[in-house]
Amino acid sequence: MTQAINATTVRAWINDGDEIALLDVREAGQFGEGHAFFAVNLPYSRLELTVTERVPRRETRILLIDDGDGIAERAAERLRSLGYTRIAILEGGAAAWTSGGGSLFKGINVPSKTFGELVEAVCGTPHISAASLHRMQGNGDPLLLLDGRTLAEHHKMAVPGALPVPNGELALRAAPLAPDAGVPVVVHCAGRTRSIIGAQTLRHLGWLNPVLALENGTQGWRLAGLELEYGSTRTLAQAPRNVGAARDAARRYARRAGVEELDVPSAQHWLDDRSRTTYVVDVRTAEEYAAHTLPGAVHAPGGQLIQATDLTLVVRGARVLVLDAQSVRAPVAAAWLRQMGWQAATVREGIAAPLKVPGHAAFTPARAPELNVAGLQHAIRKGARLIDVRDSLAYRAGHAAGAAWSIRPRLPGVVTGADEVVLIGEADIAALAAIEVRQAGVQRISHATWNTVLAAGLVLVATPAEPDDQTAIDYLFFVHDRHDGNLDAARRYLEWETGLIGQCTPDELAHFSPLPHVDAGQ
Repeated sequence: MTQAINATTVRAWINDGDEIALLDVREAGQFGEGHAFFAVNLPYSRLELTVTERVPRRETRILLIDDGDGIAERAAERLRSLGYTRIAILEGGAAAWTSGGGSLFKGINVPSKTFGELVEAVCGTPHISAASLHRMQGNGDPLLLLDGRTLAEHHKMAVPGALPVPNGELALRAAPLAPDAGVPVVVHCAGRTRSIIGAQTLRHLGWLNPVLALENGTQGWRLAGLELEYGSTRTLAQAPRNVGAARDAARRYARRAGVEELDVPSAQHWLDDRSRTTYVVDVRTAEEYAAHTLPGAVHAPGGQLIQATDLTLVVRGARVLVLDAQSVRAPVAAAWLRQMGWQAATVREGIAAPLKVPGHAAFTPARAPELNVAGLQHAIRKGARLIDVRDSLAYRAGHAAGAAWSIRPRLPGVVTGADEVVLIGEADIAALAAIEVRQAGVQRISHATWNTVLAAGLVLVATPAEPDDQTAIDYLFFVHDRHDGNLDAARRYLEWETGLIGQCTPDELAHFSPLPHVDAGQ
């Protein structure tokens, strides 16, 4: 059995300064309905596929959180099979977290969003309402409006007239777009965090322009009764050839935040230190990363890295090497990470540094035999039980008649009494599901892709209410339709965001140290 510890001990571990990975192994919907502040979601349904990259050092101290239903113990067994050696379980599961004085937080990316609210409070980041911005646009007032989200989000919908400059690109690409220092600059996102961080990035870099965050982003725009722009084809502005001034500003900001710029031997020392976890993150655009990167570096564009830090950095107390090509984007991202409590540094040569990043062998599950059309039809004629392990919403939209939906944690109860099982879905997910089916006593297990189901000409049915919302634990329904015109969902989401700081305990907030704003020239 794995060591079980109470919430008070876990809280002490989080604050003792040593590395720890708080892995919530419940499914995305369960996690999003309430989790510990620093917990990171690694669902048991795909645990082995993600954990080796996100927790690369096998000696890392790991705390597993479930619903008190035994899933954490099953996850611990799987982690031990991968070589992880320091594993404990939160006694009583997520619900027990409150017994140690903590809150359970709805939603995702909670530390990043809380940090954004704290930045606004500490820096006094100016904001502008949707109505005021709309009035300025209508009057033809000089204005630079920037969309700090990803290009994909911008192309889906944006505040009319916004130029796409994702937050991670602001330091490099935004300056040539501002006509003069008297023109107001407004940064918008979908809600609050990236508007605040984007605007405050420019202010920390010493911009003389009045810089403001659009209050509540595209959701605030819709709540003001204004129409968004859909299908923008505008794209990212080219980076200027001369980045000297931008580099100087970024490095000044990074130094103020306590970011070290390491030489290659020092950075390599971090990577060679087997007693610590060191993440290597390339914060450039996806196109730049695809063209060339440092072998072993993971990709996380700078703006998204700050917006959703827990998607990349899982081990609290780890080190982070932040890389780019011009020493403009990396220092800014590292500066924000330092303020979020991460030991982040840049490397003098950036992405061109001749570093040797230790390899982390990815887990490749042993796949069940894959059926072709004839094999699937034969298995059905013999009475094989069909289990659909695709996403619950995909199952609702259409599945083979007679196929049951399940997810890895619940499979043992679904396959009881079966002699043969066919798992329908993605090969690697089915391979992990097969582990559970086999442990439940079923030995005849095979796999069929959804394309094979379609090609087999099976009767398909849609069940919009099945699995029901309670059963569909892989999907987060929490204000899920806030971007699709549901204004009540948008209001609930914004209330959730602005209420995050009030939910936190003092020791949780103590991990953050936002820099106060200093006016340019001081």
